[in-house]
Amino acid sequence: MRQRLQTIKDSLGAWAVRHAEGKNAKWWLFGVSFAESSFFPVPPDVLLVAILMTRERLRAFFYAAVTTLGSVLGGLFGYAIGYFLFQTVGVWVVNTYHLETQMVTVQKLFSDNAFFAIFTAAFTPIPYKIFTIAGGLFGISIPVFIVASIFGRGLRFFTIATIMRYVGGHIARMVYKYFNLISIIVVVFIGALLYAFFY
Repeated sequence: MRQRLQTIKDSLGAWAVRHAEGKNAKWWLFGVSFAESSFFPVPPDVLLVAILMTRERLRAFFYAAVTTLGSVLGGLFGYAIGYFLFQTVGVWVVNTYHLETQMVTVQKLFSDNAFFAIFTAAFTPIPYKIFTIAGGLFGISIPVFIVASIFGRGLRFFTIATIMRYVGGHIARMVYKYFNLISIIVVVFIGALLYAFFY
């Protein structure tokens, strides 16, 4: 089942990249960003980077804004699924992606620090959709959810856009290859600072 899911994910990723060029690229990017925050398996980074590898690199910050907006709105859709439709749609998403154990972990993270938990999921490669659906299920404050999502998603996508805009080419691809690891290190560093100052 997991292998089949990975095959589907790879196929959808290739499909998304094929739409990196053309007048509708921004709409495809918005759609993928929205959907990934609640049920779609392909992260919008894949399409964002593909678009910025073309001449659209000069509009990197515009595409970062499109990605951020789509992702945060999609996150609110995921929140609504968790709040209103968890027993139907939410359970299907959790079971499809085998996220049962993660949901238990997310509940504890929310009880410790909901803002930092959502920010971490929004910025790092941790599946953001787990936190959006769980946010609705566990009744996380909507203002906290929105602000943390904007900070996390915005920081992630604008960082990628900055790398692609000002570095570009082979070096940018190499940096992006390790971006997920870098994002985790950054979050651990921020978490350590918060712990040192507030605990």
